[in-house]
Amino acid sequence: MQAFNYLNSKVVPLDRANVDTDAILPKQFLMIIERSGFGPHLFDEWRYLDHGEPYQDCSKRPINLNFPLNQPRFEGANILLTRGNFGCGSSREHAPWALYDWGVRAIIAPSFAEIFHGNCFKNGLLPIALGERIIDRLFESIELSPGYKLQIDLDKQEVLEPDGNKICFEVDPFRKHCLLNGLDEVGMTLLQSKEIMRFEQERRKVEPWLFDRA
Repeated sequence: MQAFNYLNSKVVPLDRANVDTDAILPKQFLMIIERSGFGPHLFDEWRYLDHGEPYQDCSKRPINLNFPLNQPRFEGANILLTRGNFGCGSSREHAPWALYDWGVRAIIAPSFAEIFHGNCFKNGLLPIALGERIIDRLFESIELSPGYKLQIDLDKQEVLEPDGNKICFEVDPFRKHCLLNGLDEVGMTLLQSKEIMRFEQERRKVEPWLFDRA
């Protein structure tokens, strides 16, 4: 997993509350067996004017020009600003995969669905919960300032606005450590590889029949 420490990026706004995981990545794309390639299908039913299917060439599909992710002013944005209860609905891990594959590295919202919130950290995304008034102000700033950018410092737990104003945010210490060091659950396990090997060697001595092959 790619580590997250500091991010300086444009912000793409999605002014909708209760965005569920089926909206983030519609169910038909769960048929894709690879872990990558979901980015073109992110918010598929909102980004395109036709019905999408797995492995479809999205470059030839008609797009919804009113949807923020399709607007040139937000091209290359790595920060998504949205409303409360983002990521509700089913627990599909494909939703953060799609966000990450499109280029999102941080999501700022008033609140997140619990399972989605955890899945973000496991897949290199930083979900930041800020107060409603701050979120309202950020939406207004984006509307008034084309190319609006924010800086995010995970180590300091700060969001820095263009005028120098600093917004502090909370993050679980363990999840922060994992994200700063690029550690998912597999990575955390591999840190203990020597101890795991030592355990297996001792177990082979004590219970050799478990390792016999017919």
